[in-house]
Amino acid sequence: MPSKSASCRRNDRNLRLTPKMYKLYILPWHGNSDGGLGPLMIEGTMPDTGALSARRIVIRASSALLAFERLALMGLMYLLTALILVNVVTRYSHFPIYWIDESAVYCVVWLTFIGASAMTRLRLDFAVTMLTERLSPQHQKIAKVISTGLVVVFGVALIVTCVLWMDPIGLARAGFDGRKLAAETFNFLYTEHTQTLNWPTWVLYLTLPIFAVSMTIHGLANLLEDLELVPRTPLRGFQLSELDGVN
Repeated sequence: MPSKSASCRRNDRNLRLTPKMYKLYILPWHGNSDGGLGPLMIEGTMPDTGALSARRIVIRASSALLAFERLALMGLMYLLTALILVNVVTRYSHFPIYWIDESAVYCVVWLTFIGASAMTRLRLDFAVTMLTERLSPQHQKIAKVISTGLVVVFGVALIVTCVLWMDPIGLARAGFDGRKLAAETFNFLYTEHTQTLNWPTWVLYLTLPIFAVSMTIHGLANLLEDLELVPRTPLRGFQLSELDGVN
């Protein structure tokens, strides 16, 4: 009669592990001597580790980015409120500060793009449902995946446009000299300044590439959830009801 250790070695030889398959053997050590259950084998599949880690990276990056956007939105809202109050007080005091109006305008611009990026992840972007609401649930799911995929495509296209517009490679070749780049390519982005703040305009225009990258990350996270490749991630810090989501 073969011993238990010999039985284990024999079963171990039959065990073949692959990246997508595992086999688990459970031996009845407490079985009766006159008989009992044989070895129990369980087979299943394991998810691809590389794909799972990539999905996890996208979801974590989107969550971290959303948390940062929440803080940025609160800070910009406080700043905008303070600028408007100071502007009102100084105008009534007949000592207006000339650069506050322009500061408030650019503050609203940054608020708009950062808020639009956060709304993408929160699924608060607007959607026309006159067609999709007449489809079956399965077709509605397909339409939602297509819509989310188009958001990712738009984000990638915007990234490419910002790279072509801001031309970081050309700026590096010009020795980071904006005037030299303007003379060679007629791109005056790095030579212009704002009217009252006298800030370089490219610094304020950075909101466009930042928005493009953040929207793309949020769109990828939404697409993974719509494809059911990852579970829905609870969004912390935002008190949303079922009626708040438009899309």
